[in-house]
Amino acid sequence: MPDILRTIIRSIMLIIGLFIITKLLGKKQLSSLSFFEYIVGITVGDIAGTLSMDPDLSLRDGIASLVVWSFVPLAISTISLRSRVFRRIVEGKSTTFIENGNIIEENMRKERYSIDELLEQLRKKSVFKVADVEFASLDSNGELSVLLKKAKQPVKYEDLATEWEEESATVPVLIDGKIIEENLSRTGLDCNGLKAKIQDNGYQLQQVFYAEVDTKGELNVDLYDEYISSHFPDFDHI
Repeated sequence: MPDILRTIIRSIMLIIGLFIITKLLGKKQLSSLSFFEYIVGITVGDIAGTLSMDPDLSLRDGIASLVVWSFVPLAISTISLRSRVFRRIVEGKSTTFIENGNIIEENMRKERYSIDELLEQLRKKSVFKVADVEFASLDSNGELSVLLKKAKQPVKYEDLATEWEEESATVPVLIDGKIIEENLSRTGLDCNGLKAKIQDNGYQLQQVFYAEVDTKGELNVDLYDEYISSHFPDFDHI
């Protein structure tokens, strides 16, 4: 078989294989990548490119290598969904750069982030004055999340009829059904107080998948899917 035809066939097979791998890993791989997923993506692409161009390499061994490199992030993603501690080890956590309008230089040094890089990321968010920012954090995927001060936010319909006051980022107090005590203390609540607030909303602790406390001390909850239907009417019978 001519070398060019062999290369074409190998390339087509690898393209199909990469397509299948991408579908298995999910849409997250197309948007936000963790540090580990970034490394895996580069390595898998390098292996596929080398296999398609070098006919002396064993296609069978190359495919086995691709399977191993693809299985590891798939396994890690599955474990991460079940364990918040493991997820924080692998993916890391967000780092606060600006809080209450104040730049936290120590956190920026930990992330090796210069003030010039911070200003550049703010400009990409159409923010040209640090003084306009109430809260900003570097997420685990490298994106900068920004909350403007209330006076600098776009006007909403509800703002026209009510007086406004400064607000900051909400505090997650329950993730994956588990209470985050380090965050809970920031809200002035304890575990019993949180449970009481959840019950005041008409739910039980075991029904809540995610909960956060906003600036006003109000609790917002998201239920596990299996409990949602019991709190909403069956529209087929209305």
